[in-house]
Amino acid sequence: MNSKIILLKYGEVVMKGLNRSYFDNLIIKRVRYLLKTVDGEFSLDYAQSTLCIRGDENADMDTAFEKMKTVFGIASVCLGFECEKSMEAVCRTVSEHMDTLIGGAKTFKCVGKRSDKRFPLNSPQICAEVGDIILEAKPYLKVDVNDPEVSVYIEIRDKYACVHGGGEKGACGMPAGSAGHGLLLLSGGIDSPVAGYLAAKRGLAIDAVYFESPPYTGEAAKQKVVDLATKLSELCGRIYLHTVSVTEIQEVLMEKCDERMFTLLLRRFMVRLAERTARSVGAEVLITGESLGQVASQTLQSIAVTNAAAKMPFFRPCITMDKDDIVVQSRKIGTFDISILPYEDCCTVFVPKHPNIRPELDKILEEEAKIPVDDLVDRAFETKTVIKIG
Repeated sequence: MNSKIILLKYGEVVMKGLNRSYFDNLIIKRVRYLLKTVDGEFSLDYAQSTLCIRGDENADMDTAFEKMKTVFGIASVCLGFECEKSMEAVCRTVSEHMDTLIGGAKTFKCVGKRSDKRFPLNSPQICAEVGDIILEAKPYLKVDVNDPEVSVYIEIRDKYACVHGGGEKGACGMPAGSAGHGLLLLSGGIDSPVAGYLAAKRGLAIDAVYFESPPYTGEAAKQKVVDLATKLSELCGRIYLHTVSVTEIQEVLMEKCDERMFTLLLRRFMVRLAERTARSVGAEVLITGESLGQVASQTLQSIAVTNAAAKMPFFRPCITMDKDDIVVQSRKIGTFDISILPYEDCCTVFVPKHPNIRPELDKILEEEAKIPVDDLVDRAFETKTVIKIG
């Protein structure tokens, strides 16, 4: 077996009560799925709010470690070295992996965690003995218990002992799918993929709907959205991407309705189509990337008018975020470089010069009375296609 070991430390899932096993099973299911994409064979062992991953001699533990940092519900991920539960074995393991544990640091401290109270040494005694081994091998080092450059963790658990460097922050949140099912209105922009990720991080399984406008938008624009959904699926799990054409709707709106209200009228059609799509797949909420006041269709009045077109609730994870904050998050999840590709989506077609930023619902309804709303929705929904991603 591989001497390396991965420890997944659970986050807020540990606060769950009698239904805790439901959340645990979702985390384990996701971990198993991701490990299937990594070279080698792996086994899982769960105890004391920590999932331990072991690999065979062919296992790519470093790649597995990176993938585990994307699992929702995990607070921290540690890549360490497993050994027998004895001080002799612990000290030998520390000596063998000294360079990995210490690196180029000048200060360190030891942190002992003795879950197995039957172990003959307590945590301070474990730290003292391991610290002596480290100082003997690297006499230039200094102990700093308040602000060390590195920390060496020694965990004595019920079934095993391991040594590691403290690990890295996990994805946190709640296991994907634990909070229900949502439908993301996915455009080619920066905001909506971030909204989808944040919703999934709080436990929603997500599908997505994309509105195209051929021939005004082309295959490159659609592929851009497919690529965004693919990136999201790597983090959030399998996604079904639904594509709906709104070309006829846009042409009718431009012919029959007040140009200043075009954006909101189109937005309301998108919401109707998204709601119908959501109900067809069992989704319970619509997810959008709107940020308050960012554009004309995202003022408080515009959002209220948009909401009125659907009965289903909305989640807007980005609603209070600055654009800079959204960009930082998009870079973090790997969608930014895709989002900035220069391919226009349907929202950039027929854009009014002076959009109404403080719309009134009764005025919007007067405009919709000029056109066959239900028929347009029905015909647009018939154009829907589905792509399975992930």
